[in-house]
Amino acid sequence: MDTAKKITEKVTWVGKVDWELDLFHGHEFSTHRGSSYNSYLVRDEKTVLIDTVWSPYDDEFVTNLKKVIDLKEIDYIIVNHGEIDHSGALPALMREIPGTPIYCTNNGKRSLQGHFHHDWNIVTVKTGDTLDIGESQLIFVEAPMLHWPDTMFTYMTGENILFSNDAFGQHYATESLYNDLVDPCELQAEALKYYANILTPFSPLVKKKINELLAMELPINLIATSHGVIWKEDPLQIVQQYLKWADNYQENQITIVYDTMWNATRRMAEAIAVGITQEDPNVRVKVYNAAVHDTNDIVTEIFKSKAVLAGSSTVNNRYLSAMAGLLEMVKGMKFKNKKAAAFGSYGWSGEAVKLLTADLEEAGFEVVNEGKRTLWVPSEDELEACQEFGRQFVRDIS
Repeated sequence: MDTAKKITEKVTWVGKVDWELDLFHGHEFSTHRGSSYNSYLVRDEKTVLIDTVWSPYDDEFVTNLKKVIDLKEIDYIIVNHGEIDHSGALPALMREIPGTPIYCTNNGKRSLQGHFHHDWNIVTVKTGDTLDIGESQLIFVEAPMLHWPDTMFTYMTGENILFSNDAFGQHYATESLYNDLVDPCELQAEALKYYANILTPFSPLVKKKINELLAMELPINLIATSHGVIWKEDPLQIVQQYLKWADNYQENQITIVYDTMWNATRRMAEAIAVGITQEDPNVRVKVYNAAVHDTNDIVTEIFKSKAVLAGSSTVNNRYLSAMAGLLEMVKGMKFKNKKAAAFGSYGWSGEAVKLLTADLEEAGFEVVNEGKRTLWVPSEDELEACQEFGRQFVRDIS
């Protein structure tokens, strides 16, 4: 059972911490540290509920909310984003207070109607529209593709709180609520993973919307996200971090990702890694087996990298399925400003490297050479050639 937590005199957190969540968006996103579904109750002269929780917790949410307030006292409901991890408790809630106005964007209305097929009292808003609730005012800011077309922010004057929904969030379960009360390394890792896997395809829109928001010169004391912590200590730090991540982000890192049948391609990957560090001892090298390591964690490392090497043995005139799945996801990320090459072992036909090269190009990488192929299991001389391939790759990307 989650306990309501007062944030300010007017605002109370009434969400759900999901410690057991390990997969999200179906099976597309791994959540090693759980998550939370943050809902906020605002009490001024008018009472407003901002977002709800994921549908498996709908009855629990309504039961707990009744302990905090008579539901009939809720004057307005704000839906910043219609995805069911935020709106999933609406049907259960609206059975209790069916006529309550729901404020959302026009695309939000389409989303809610498409998800739930109810004729609710929906009021659509656009950027700059306001809702007077007493001493404070709610200002709506459309934020399409951060990360759905229906997304919006809600800003509360007086309290100076930006309710940002998915933007600036993390899949991170915590009872501590605020960013200054959690492990900063864990928080940074989860915020980066969240951006890399969810918001990267929309980076140009992220930059544009953040600059638009900053130009409004709204004082911000808190950024109240819909997942993970509330940004309280230096809240704009995450906004500035998003601007960096949205600007074709890279670190001095090279990531090697491969799949292998009988370890020949693995041995190539390890030899290439040795060659890279021989040529540039300062570059950070990370090596992952796509069939073993978590796909979202690999995508995060690719996001951080200035260059990527993709490897696979050849099977059925193609490359292995774990690499195929990873590259399909990577194509959707629309990475920019990253270089790449392919490598792999083969026994008979040897098409994998050529096909990997083509898919890396399709994914937007600048491919710097034709790749490295090794027949059968690499000999000591061939492993040395792989090291030289690694050394040359560093020179090729310089």
